[in-house]
Amino acid sequence: MDYKKPPLSFEQQADKLIHRGLIADKKALVDILKTVNYFRLSGYLHPFKLINNSFEAGTSLNKIWDSYLFDRQLRLLVMDACERIETALKTDIVYHLAQESGAFGHLEHKNLPNIKPEVHAKLLETIKDETTRSKEIFVKHFFDKYGDKHSFLPLWMLAEVLSFGSLHTMFKGLKANLKQAIAKKYNITDKVLLSWIKTIQVIRNICAHHGRLYNRILGVKPLIPNKNPLWRSPEVIDNSRVFSILTILNYLLRIIAPQSEWRQRLYNLLQEHDKIPRSVMGFSEKWMENELWKDFK
Repeated sequence: MDYKKPPLSFEQQADKLIHRGLIADKKALVDILKTVNYFRLSGYLHPFKLINNSFEAGTSLNKIWDSYLFDRQLRLLVMDACERIETALKTDIVYHLAQESGAFGHLEHKNLPNIKPEVHAKLLETIKDETTRSKEIFVKHFFDKYGDKHSFLPLWMLAEVLSFGSLHTMFKGLKANLKQAIAKKYNITDKVLLSWIKTIQVIRNICAHHGRLYNRILGVKPLIPNKNPLWRSPEVIDNSRVFSILTILNYLLRIIAPQSEWRQRLYNLLQEHDKIPRSVMGFSEKWMENELWKDFK
């Protein structure tokens, strides 16, 4: 089937939305469409659409723009948490692997036995590419000095150029005792931690590419610890919605950076945009009663 929809001017785009029932000042709507692509904005309009493509009664530009601004600030907040957690996990992985197998332990498949040899070979190719793309001064310094003998960085340097995807593959490949030692720090199983790393990787990529986050249904769902009542009281956490990610980030930050005000910043954001429906994010009415979200010292 050929795609035959013609391009519309900003004014025509605004007329189309207003004709479908969006309550908006046309000039204000045009100004927004000039800075936010129509298709991007439509992602925030979609939850208010009826079957005939018109909008629910009372759907206003102010309501849509509030959800857009909320989502943008939520992404920034999530990215901040992901950065801290990624740094901590890289530190955990390279420390344990280096202590057991040396500075270049990642180069031998026997030290990452839980991935296939071809996956390990691909990991090394990816690490090589990530290192080559790095503009860090220490990378040039290392290869200027040691490049006649080494084609890869030692683990503690590699941590600074390693991508989240490579981090996930490396953790997956670790020997069971090392994965368990790392997971123990966070009071979860290594299976749960592997799941969380993957999900955080996906969420981080969504945020980095400015994707809509707040009402997204997760394609990669994190495991919820089965044996820990904190994750199931007063209600089971829905792992298909963003609240599960926020809970995981908060949980990990409480261990990694207990002095962090990240949780309070999230509270403030929710209060600032108190008209945003929280149910689409997976928040229950009793979410603040959960021990994972209560204040702690």
